[in-house]
Amino acid sequence: STQSTWGASNGATVKDVPAGEFIAALAAHFKKSNKMDVPEWADIVKTGTFKELCPQDPDWYFVRAASLARRVYLRGGVGVGEFSRIYGGLKSNGARRPHYAVAATGVIRSVLRQLEENDIVSKKKDKKGRFLTRNGQRELDTIAGQLAAARKA
Repeated sequence: STQSTWGASNGATVKDVPAGEFIAALAAHFKKSNKMDVPEWADIVKTGTFKELCPQDPDWYFVRAASLARRVYLRGGVGVGEFSRIYGGLKSNGARRPHYAVAATGVIRSVLRQLEENDIVSKKKDKKGRFLTRNGQRELDTIAGQLAAARKA
């Protein structure tokens, strides 16, 4: 089968491993490879207007990048607006009822640009949203294969 030659030696793909474990492993890979530059504003920015504080995890930028890469892998053609709805949440209005609010688009746009620079996602001509590149699919499947092998062992 040709699937075994697509990066992961055991044929495991991103869909074969649990999301939480995969995102943690991919975030560690992004941090270790030093390909992504964390913006200087990353330690003070909130991820949405509905949040009260900035993220407490110092590596949150890599985690968000891994999560976005996984989302693009599973469903290509998703743009910044759709991602802002995916990562949105309930805004507390004090004594009034909470309402849904979208996430900050600047953070999402910044992460997607970094992923484009690293040739993991790209834009397609005549289509909206971001799509996974061949190199990106190979990189994500390799990490998924390593996770699957570690889970079997």
